[in-house]
Amino acid sequence: MQAKALWITGHAQTEIRDAILDRHADDVEVRTLFTGISRGTERLIFEGQVPASEHETMRAPFQEGDFNFPVKYGYSAVGHVETGTRRGQIVFALFPHQSRFCVPDSALTPVPGDVPPGRAVLGANMETALNITWDAQISIGDRVVVIGCGVVGALVGYLAAQITGTEVMLSDIDPGKASLALRLGCDFSVPDDLDLDADVVVHASASASGLEAAIAVAGTEARVIEASWYGSRNVDVPLGGRFHQRRLQLISSQVGRIPARHAARWTYQRRLAKALSLLADNRLDALISGETPFETLAADYGGILKNPSTLCHRVSYEDR
Repeated sequence: MQAKALWITGHAQTEIRDAILDRHADDVEVRTLFTGISRGTERLIFEGQVPASEHETMRAPFQEGDFNFPVKYGYSAVGHVETGTRRGQIVFALFPHQSRFCVPDSALTPVPGDVPPGRAVLGANMETALNITWDAQISIGDRVVVIGCGVVGALVGYLAAQITGTEVMLSDIDPGKASLALRLGCDFSVPDDLDLDADVVVHASASASGLEAAIAVAGTEARVIEASWYGSRNVDVPLGGRFHQRRLQLISSQVGRIPARHAARWTYQRRLAKALSLLADNRLDALISGETPFETLAADYGGILKNPSTLCHRVSYEDR
């Protein structure tokens, strides 16, 4: 059986290619309903900015091809199981943009009944936000600032705001993000107006100016969590001034590893299942900023990635 898949074929070039479903004995066939575009990571791949040192560590679970090009990439697929004991279930898989696919049963995570399939494309982003929140070690009553109100930053703010007594400020250079922050239970400020001694700062803007703002707003002995990924870009880090005087901690967070404080008990499967369950809130629909039919994805992909207002862009698939 054949399917269709999006390939990045060169710098800022895409095309739809045929994909043959080679099903093994323990594989399950899934008909894709939706995939989600993770703008930050996929834009770096689209522009060929994956450094050679990270070509292996950045491989998606069911990626085909190699960095930089050609490559079939993506990790937020929601579909309907067509075969096996899960037949009829709605599931999430870390699979690229493809109309149908076959994977081992163990690669599928059921989407909870109270989470609509169209919202479940946020599963990978929520998993990242959950991991960042663990790394941040946010406690009751903490004053938390999140710099960068993209999907991951917004989800970190959403999770932090549900911890009892926290004061959470989402900050972005786009003042239009204020309504999103308020919808998710957070306050909002543009970076230039921040004037706080925060207990925890999460930086998720993938910019040098954002990292500078994160360090500037951190209180004495506070933690600054660097959640951005810059690909092959070098970034100036302001380690003078208050950084040493305030004894700040600068901590990287990356979803590829479970933090040591959780690793003894948490598997990747348990973490993803928890992330999907955390999507049972219709306020999170505000993070879906647009939808494109798969048929036009090759033509639309570059514009979606370059649009600074893109949050999670959803791709819809017809039965094929």
